[in-house]
Amino acid sequence: MADSTKDIRNDPDDEELPGGKKKNRMRRLFILLATLVIVFGVVAFAAYRDGTGFDVLRRFLHYGTAENAGGESVYQYEADTSNCFAAVGEKLLVVSGTKIQLLDQEGGEAWSTEISMESPAIAQGGGRVAVYDVGGLEIYVLDEEGQVGHLEADREEPFLAVTVNRQGMLAVTAEKKNHKGCVSVYDAQMQKLFDFNSSRRFITDAYVSDDGKYLSAVTLGQEEGIFVSNIVVYDLTKTDPEADYDISDGLVMAIGEVEDRIMCVTDTSLTSASSNGELQGTYWYNDAYLREYTLEGENFAALLLNRYKAGNLGRIVTVDSKGEEIASLEVQEEVRGISACGRYLAVLYPDTLVVYNRDLQVYSSLHGVEQVRDIVLRSDGSVLLLSSDSADLYLP
Repeated sequence: MADSTKDIRNDPDDEELPGGKKKNRMRRLFILLATLVIVFGVVAFAAYRDGTGFDVLRRFLHYGTAENAGGESVYQYEADTSNCFAAVGEKLLVVSGTKIQLLDQEGGEAWSTEISMESPAIAQGGGRVAVYDVGGLEIYVLDEEGQVGHLEADREEPFLAVTVNRQGMLAVTAEKKNHKGCVSVYDAQMQKLFDFNSSRRFITDAYVSDDGKYLSAVTLGQEEGIFVSNIVVYDLTKTDPEADYDISDGLVMAIGEVEDRIMCVTDTSLTSASSNGELQGTYWYNDAYLREYTLEGENFAALLLNRYKAGNLGRIVTVDSKGEEIASLEVQEEVRGISACGRYLAVLYPDTLVVYNRDLQVYSSLHGVEQVRDIVLRSDGSVLLLSSDSADLYLP
């Protein structure tokens, strides 16, 4: 039987002319270099246009092909209805009522600890994650390497809410004896920087500005028998409030920051304000019902608004830091989950995953995701597909 293996040492092209081997190799090298120039040119053009080209390059350099990523990046964990998740660098954080796990891409357990939490929750920012029990007594702070901090509360002063800014600074809201609540600010080294104790109004949440200079606290009071949310702004170098403003016709459900603006999600609107407490704009839902939201986009917030209290008719909206609509997309099927990170928004439908940009233009899509329960989007556009006991990696 003839040997069909191709041996480049016997390539006929190399025998055409004296020195043919060298010429053939140079030609191949030239083709390779030309191909790389074209690839990098396309990437550079995409990066210049919308920044996505850099993410393509990041995914290629880190994961290689999609087939390689799918074969190597599978996380395994115990099925639990209380599980909540977060991406911490290249690792996956899995939190249940009894355990915190940090899983690496080889399927191993990089770090874990046993816990006892009735209502576990996750707050994330600056490459760090805070795991806490709403109304509980412990907070665990982790980065990609494992635990970097741990806070404990007195039984009479449980933790109510935690946020983490893009520097990894914490704003911890808790009950306070002889007060109506307090907020403590911790820097990235877990050193306490600031305390705000409220005697006049209840405190429900707070956020440290991403530049680390201001604290915005959500307080709740009554005016003429109606509950009203008020935002109190503190300069972290001063003891007296810098500013305060009311959130009219709505109760604040979440507070964060988009492009140096304080963003508050309420049941009726999304409001934007500067760090000195000056309102910049309000996006009203106009009788629609807020179903889901995220403030994790790089320069946008995203809302899922239903037309009715029940049913799936509605729209997905992206909003900029001034409270102005960027784009709107009508939906007529169930949205099972949304996740924003970087310049992307991922939406999980019953049988399809779609990754959009902030203009709600389709960046990538994946069919056949019926077994996926939830999603976690990462800044390079890759998505972790979460099932009951495992997570796979999808590369656009």
